[in-house]
Amino acid sequence: MDPIIEDLFRSWTFEPWIVVPLLLGSIIYLRGWWQLHRRLPRRFGGRRLIAFQSGVLTLFLALASPLHELAEKLLQFHMIQHLLVMMVVPPLLLLGAPILPLLRGLPRPALRYGLRQLFSSRAFKRLANFFTDPLVCLLAFTVSNVAWHVPALYELALRSEFWHAVQHICFFGTGLLFWWPVVQPWPSRLRWPRWTMIPYLLFADIQNTALSAFLIFSERVLYPTYAAVPRLWGISVLDDQAAAGAIMWVPGSVIFLVPVVVLSIRLLESSQTRAARASNVNYEAN
Repeated sequence: MDPIIEDLFRSWTFEPWIVVPLLLGSIIYLRGWWQLHRRLPRRFGGRRLIAFQSGVLTLFLALASPLHELAEKLLQFHMIQHLLVMMVVPPLLLLGAPILPLLRGLPRPALRYGLRQLFSSRAFKRLANFFTDPLVCLLAFTVSNVAWHVPALYELALRSEFWHAVQHICFFGTGLLFWWPVVQPWPSRLRWPRWTMIPYLLFADIQNTALSAFLIFSERVLYPTYAAVPRLWGISVLDDQAAAGAIMWVPGSVIFLVPVVVLSIRLLESSQTRAARASNVNYEAN
């Protein structure tokens, strides 16, 4: 086997700051889900559990598997890592309706004497109300995505482990905010009508397409760090950069457009149902 491939397969990392929070979150959710599943089996079915735990596993693979090592050698793998952190993990976690399971899974003293006071405070409610506003969610996601792909900031993250961690936290945090109004995890409150999520997602796809086109069609190396590392499999820096843009463009657009199709079908079905009910009412009245 190629020595490079062997080194990559040995590059799994089990950093405590990654493993411990993910493991704790997984256990706390499982404990809370099981309690809720016994009381509300239809609301908290197996699909909720699978979605949340899949999100945790995907985040672990993105940060701790050989993908992380490959991301330091090739921009295209770094792009795959970022897509997972921003656009795959957050919706999976939110599809698990994590609010109640995580709260129920905590020890009762922590919930009774700590979080209860926090959740009941006006300041917390105002912050939660602000950060779940769809406009704020969309702006935060867009600004984070564009800013961290500016060459100066991207290079900073490549050179510094600290800023690399900050970059991932920003991507993950703004990803959760962005997907919150789209998934609308139960029992959160609907802020905008469901149909508005269609232009919401389309705008996100437009900024994603523009950013990916910037990478694909640039004729200069945007991130010099990748020109200084050993080239894997003979891939040139510009070809790697174009491949990263294509990964952002095609899979990224698919991730945005699939919910658009699903939402459109559901809205059409609900409008047809309402029309059928109205016609039945009119028929019965006549």
